Amino acid sequence: MATLPSITLSPSSSSSLQPYYIYSSLPTFSPKHTLDHHPCRFRSPRQRLSSKAVPRGLRLRSAATKPARTPAEEDWKIKREYLLQKKVRSVDVKEALRLQKENNFVILDVRPEAEFKEAHPPGAINVQIYRLIKEWTAWDIARRAAFAFFGIFSGTEENPEFMKTVESKLDKEAKIIVACSSGGTMKPTQNLPEGQQSRSLIAAYLLVLNGYTHVFHLEGGLYTWFKEDLPTVSEE
Repeated sequence: MATLPSITLSPSSSSSLQPYYIYSSLPTFSPKHTLDHHPCRFRSPRQRLSSKAVPRGLRLRSAATKPARTPAEEDWKIKREYLLQKKVRSVDVKEALRLQKENNFVILDVRPEAEFKEAHPPGAINVQIYRLIKEWTAWDIARRAAFAFFGIFSGTEENPEFMKTVESKLDKEAKIIVACSSGGTMKPTQNLPEGQQSRSLIAAYLLVLNGYTHVFHLEGGLYTWFKEDLPTVSEE
């Protein structure tokens, strides 16, 4: 008699902390050929459970199927090449302040709303690119479990309203400097030959992908802005 498969939830090693499932079957014996005087067959625990081993009418389906990949989830190499192709420039914090004052650039702060309210450059606009996981589908529960495995109990997900919100606040010709906490970089180094991805670079990628033509990126992020003691306001 065939035994049911075991299901193991294993956290992914990717930055998005998205879980995946490993299906393995316990040792099973098939009496199918005993009528022809053949010995029972033994299935290795490493062998995948095939549809032939499942009783008729029973089919296994993952309760938490991952949705299709979004543009923000593209490989960093692809995003970086596109940013360079579209000539997205990185500027340091002092240059960003000058552009904001003299050239009507807008700082688009893509950090979570709570961080923005705590401190941000004057005149900055906040549209968070990631938000706390809100839904309770099987996939969302699995992601929460993966975050919890690493001791993170406030997991985030891509904000599906990001571009829609940006477009409601900034037109396609706006001059934008995208900022987040760390900033990331497109500059290659010995340890990071393709630079370092960040929320602001992902946001910049989405902007140029959707037709924005004057997009800059804040090198060093708002961490450096605050460290340099540049103008800051809060909304407490």
